[in-house]
Amino acid sequence: MGNVKGNISSVESMGLVDGPGIRYVVFLQGCELRCLYCHNPETWERNKKKNLITPKKLIEQVKKYKNYFGEDGGITFSGGEPLLQPTFLLECLKLCKKENIHTALDTAGVGFGNYEEILDYTDLVILDIKAVKEKDYEKITGQKMMRFKEFLKICQKKRKPLWIRQVIVPGMNDNNENIKNLKNFIAKIKYVEKVELLPYKTVGTHKYNELGLKYRLEGISDMDEKRCKDLENILKE
Repeated sequence: MGNVKGNISSVESMGLVDGPGIRYVVFLQGCELRCLYCHNPETWERNKKKNLITPKKLIEQVKKYKNYFGEDGGITFSGGEPLLQPTFLLECLKLCKKENIHTALDTAGVGFGNYEEILDYTDLVILDIKAVKEKDYEKITGQKMMRFKEFLKICQKKRKPLWIRQVIVPGMNDNNENIKNLKNFIAKIKYVEKVELLPYKTVGTHKYNELGLKYRLEGISDMDEKRCKDLENILKE
């Protein structure tokens, strides 16, 4: 395990929206979903080498920020999809536990397995629910829902605290029917600590041009933040 290296897209040393408190956020390279609204297409390609680093070296960098974490903060592994680098992720999580650093996993739940051991060293799962109906999930991500459901099932088995999120896109899922379906879906999930609806934003669309990719939601404006908050309130009722 000592030779394993992670492929990191980028890091954010003082993240405020990726879990509780101040977080050191590690964006891992690689994602098999092709979400219509993705604003990080540069993280898709798993074999595109970005910043290669060992778990030990990464956590040494993280430790420099421990004083800022306080009681609530810590490290969040995001992406891309962090579960696509399970060996590296697990080694990092183990080192964090040795250093008493709170660990969060920001994930769509679509990885390569070994979820049980990974979750043993994970304090919080921030779970991105793309859609709750198979056809909607496939339309948004280009993938079947099976792997997401498998990951969620293991989260439940391990009794992991969950923050649930969904991106709300105008004309796609900003309707009462979606909110009702999402509410019914969440009602069956245990250990949910927080639910958030995230307003779709067009920030990042320029990356598609730079990468020579077609942006499939061309012409759709940013989600109205007040409307999104209203839907979130309906969801929480």
